Amino acid sequence: MKIGFVGLGKMGGKMVERLMKGGHQIVAFDPVPEALGEAQIKGATPANSLQQLVEKLDVPRGIWIMVPSGDPTEETIAALSSLLTEGDVLIDGGNSLYKDSMRRARTLKAQGVSLLDAGTSGGIWGLKIGYCLMVGGKAAAFRRLEPILETLAPEDGYAHVGPSGAGHFVKMVHNGIEYALLQGYAEGFEILKAKNEFNLDLERIAHLWNQGSVIRSWLLELAEDAFKKDRQLDAIRGYVEDSGEGRWTVAEAIENDVPAPLITLSLLERFRSRQQDSFSAKVIAALRNEFGGHGVKKK
Repeated sequence: MKIGFVGLGKMGGKMVERLMKGGHQIVAFDPVPEALGEAQIKGATPANSLQQLVEKLDVPRGIWIMVPSGDPTEETIAALSSLLTEGDVLIDGGNSLYKDSMRRARTLKAQGVSLLDAGTSGGIWGLKIGYCLMVGGKAAAFRRLEPILETLAPEDGYAHVGPSGAGHFVKMVHNGIEYALLQGYAEGFEILKAKNEFNLDLERIAHLWNQGSVIRSWLLELAEDAFKKDRQLDAIRGYVEDSGEGRWTVAEAIENDVPAPLITLSLLERFRSRQQDSFSAKVIAALRNEFGGHGVKKK
């Protein structure tokens, strides 16, 4: 199958490579010449602009967009919409807010273009393992692009989960759960590390827990790999970013009166990780000193 692909970053470039290994023809575009050149070396047909990409595709076209959420996705879809014709299908594989995907699908529908919102999970390991794909949008558009999805995903690793917006909604909640899982593992390993008298081997324990325990997982495999590279993670600063999905998941829980304390607290812990010296902690220390004479640590 021949499709266009916009965005050749950490995930996009690997996805293009997996598609080509699966026998698909890719017309690729990225504003970064080095990324485009690398895709060309691996077999993709390069396009120097979105217009050129559209012109090199057969009608009806299929184009996968893999750019950062927010303005980059908005601008890319807006630019492509003026170049597309009835029957074309766009796939947004980024982490867009599902409400934006619903709006964009309505706008494109007016000109006969379909939008599939494809929540994509797999990270940099997707080339080897495959990508889990949660797809929302018209069933007919899904079926037409299904050969692409089948190649990108592992066995049983893709599904049409509902109408426009559903794919990105499911991926949003997926990432919210990921926040809580990461926080749970992080706290557990910190407790292990704090028990100095045992001098515990965290890499060995991560490996051990993956041998039949109830908390075994791919994340534990990655923890083992991380501890193997740096036993105490001394080279890493404890600063954790969030890319939006956790915030959206918490907002959705509030909007629907769903208690989600673990996901909410895991999001707040990410904010806490960015503080050099927590002012709220200073306030608590000061108050404990005032009411109970508890000692405070001076700078």
